[in-house]
Amino acid sequence: MTRRGHAPVEVVVRDAGETDMAAVQAIYAYYALGSLVTFEETAPPVAQMLTRRRASLDVGLPYLAAEADGEIVGFAYAAPYRARPAYRFTIEDSVYVAEAMRGRGVGSALLAALIARCERGPWRQMLAVIGDSANAGSIRLHRRFGFESAGVLRSVGFKLGRWVDTPILQRPLGRGDAEAPSDLTGRNSRARPASPV
Repeated sequence: MTRRGHAPVEVVVRDAGETDMAAVQAIYAYYALGSLVTFEETAPPVAQMLTRRRASLDVGLPYLAAEADGEIVGFAYAAPYRARPAYRFTIEDSVYVAEAMRGRGVGSALLAALIARCERGPWRQMLAVIGDSANAGSIRLHRRFGFESAGVLRSVGFKLGRWVDTPILQRPLGRGDAEAPSDLTGRNSRARPASPV
């Protein structure tokens, strides 16, 4: 689905490389500085974005970029939901689209690819922790991909002069909770976080 008057754009979704991270940082900086989509209030430098990318890759999770006409127009990644071992089969997704490209199918392409990649791994639940209950675009995007509401954390953030909610949406990956994971110890699973929260 695209916003009225916005033509869909053809994108290639691929693994984000180190050389993509300056463009990724620029996209993210827009949201960090002027929106409620993320609760960060300053734009992390490229070096920090590289560290975050590496953290996802180190536990076997994807970090993706969407490219259109040779430019990075969005990115998405999965990260462990929480660090304690019992959470090791649950992950959280993040999807960001360049402001000028919103409503043109970039977010859908990214989220579809992210889910497909994560379903190949040991993970069983994917959460979307969405900044701001009024973020209808992100909520709508996730619902299209089978996410259901798991609740709303009320007024847990304060940014841009107001209290901000975080809706939480959830979808199963693969067989979800229909059966126990084959590797209960996490020894052979790169999904196990390294340190407790």
